[in-house]
Amino acid sequence: MPGPFVVPFHGDAELPAEVDVVVIGGGIIGASTALELAERGTRVALCEKGGIGHEQSSRNWGWVRISRRDPREIPLMAEALRIWRTMDERVGRETGYRRAGIIFTCATDEEYAQHERWNENLRGYQLDSRMISRNEFEAMFPGSNLPVKGGLYTAADGRAEPQKAAPAIAEAARDCGAHVMTECAVRGVETAGGKICGVVTERGYIKCQAVVLAGGAWSGLFLGNNDINLPQLKVMNSVLRTSPVEGGPEQAIWSRHFAMRKRLDGGYTIASGHENVVPIVPNSFRYALDFLPALKKEWRSLNLRLGFRFLDEARLPKRWGLDEPTPFEYNRVLDPQPDKRLSDTALVHVKKAFPALENVEIAQRWAGYIDVTPDAVPVISPLEQIPGLFVATGFSGHGFGIGPAAGRLMADLVLGKTPIVDPADFRFSRFSDGSKIRLISGF
Repeated sequence: MPGPFVVPFHGDAELPAEVDVVVIGGGIIGASTALELAERGTRVALCEKGGIGHEQSSRNWGWVRISRRDPREIPLMAEALRIWRTMDERVGRETGYRRAGIIFTCATDEEYAQHERWNENLRGYQLDSRMISRNEFEAMFPGSNLPVKGGLYTAADGRAEPQKAAPAIAEAARDCGAHVMTECAVRGVETAGGKICGVVTERGYIKCQAVVLAGGAWSGLFLGNNDINLPQLKVMNSVLRTSPVEGGPEQAIWSRHFAMRKRLDGGYTIASGHENVVPIVPNSFRYALDFLPALKKEWRSLNLRLGFRFLDEARLPKRWGLDEPTPFEYNRVLDPQPDKRLSDTALVHVKKAFPALENVEIAQRWAGYIDVTPDAVPVISPLEQIPGLFVATGFSGHGFGIGPAAGRLMADLVLGKTPIVDPADFRFSRFSDGSKIRLISGF
């Protein structure tokens, strides 16, 4: 895999015959769910078709932020911030979490006012989040050449290392008794009396009473084999990391032209702060009406692109039997080729803004597919169609930071406990019960 170097994780050799819950997907959402369940004494098996954290969970920016989120996610993200603060102690491993702050810069008076209005969403959360002036920005980043009116600064936000976090959380789940299988694709679920009774994997059968699907960009394809329709598309984001450098900012920074955050090794993760690539695929037409409001709102930042991905997805089987290989076994890792233009342009702007980084070198590039929903809000929900089947997917580029809390919420739902936050906004049925799909300005 030419993508990021993920901390190696060696899966279990033996498949358990029976557990209480099977979690499908070894990204940060699935790993967090497995940890929460295992800590509560639940027998759990985590099954990943490839390696732990090898897709978007290791390819994201590594931001742990409550700032500029969709307001519907804020209560859950507030819980996530609390969980991250003690994560290393909890899992007994380094996740790279640091509470370093994040600033979203404002280039115009209009942007400043917009961020000021957004910051009202954090009233009552007792978090250090405030608007800063241009003078305050210059004092915070002496020597910066970035032209700004000011920005939204949230000191409560932080960063963690995507290549470390999911493996660390999965190892902690195993410490608590979870079975963790890698290169073990789940082909499908089986039911008895209309309820979940087990899963069929490429390595055999596991009896269980509940299944959590945390399959990221693969979730829609998996559910389609059960005649369940999940409106889901993919957006590709390209990232580069630099060699270590002295004198750069500690805080993560977003601007119109770049997004950057300091890494644990002293380098920086850098990406475009505005542009992403949207591959045109068969599902682009299938879900065109569902995503039309998002396209109208975000068209300036979306590069629609027709390429080989269309053919790749057109050739994917949409139906399969549980006794035959599935698309998941032939596609262990989604590893798209990065768009060098977008990340190179971002790096040019970073070097202009921060002279200390003028001679920094590119150490690595990668890209990842973000799974998105029509309202850019995740699904964290039971499925009425199949009792015992739960879904946690569609995090729309917000999943890494919120992952630990999403896992806790999912565990609450699976076990029938009082949820840490009201899950109504994350219900799967909002796409089919006549609810109006709302895009709320959460950036």
